[in-house]
Amino acid sequence: MDLGKIETLISGILEQENAELVDWEYLNDKGRWVLRIFIDKEPGVTLDDCEYFSDRVGSALDATELMERAYVLEVSSPGIDRLVKKDKDFERFAGRGVRVSLHGQVEGRRHLRGRLLGLKDGDVAVEAEGRTWRLPRKEVAEVRIDAEAEVEADLKRAGAGKRQGKSS
Repeated sequence: MDLGKIETLISGILEQENAELVDWEYLNDKGRWVLRIFIDKEPGVTLDDCEYFSDRVGSALDATELMERAYVLEVSSPGIDRLVKKDKDFERFAGRGVRVSLHGQVEGRRHLRGRLLGLKDGDVAVEAEGRTWRLPRKEVAEVRIDAEAEVEADLKRAGAGKRQGKSS
C-alpha cells in the first residue's frame, strides 16, 4: 500500500474545493481498518462538508487500487484543539495558545503550555513560563491549539472594555 499516493489523492481532492488535509491516519481499530481524515476550510467545516468529502474521497479511492483491504472512511473537522503540523499552520496560528508534547525531555520538560510564536530557523518557538522556548522540531511530538487558553483569552478580551467598580 502506497501511503504517499493515498495522501496525494486525498489532498488533491480537498484542494480542488478550497479545503485542506490537516491530518490523516490509517489504522486497525478493534478489528476493522479505518481511514480517518481531518479536514479544514474557511469559514469552518460543517457536517454537510464531511458527508460531501466522504463521498468524493471514497469514490476516488474506490476507483483506484490504492486500498488493499476493506476499510471504513471517517471524515471530520480537526476540532477546536486541532493539530498544528505544517509550516503554514505554525504561521497561521502564531499568537494562539498551544499545548506542546515532546518525544523526550527538553530542560526536564515533556509538556509545555503557552503561546505559539511560530517557527524560528526550523525550531518551534513557544512563549511559556515567562520565557521563549525554541524546541527542535524533531523533538516535538505534537502541537495542539489549547482550546481552554483560547476561551480564557476571549473572556479577557470581552471583559477588557467593562468598567471596574460601582457606578452611581
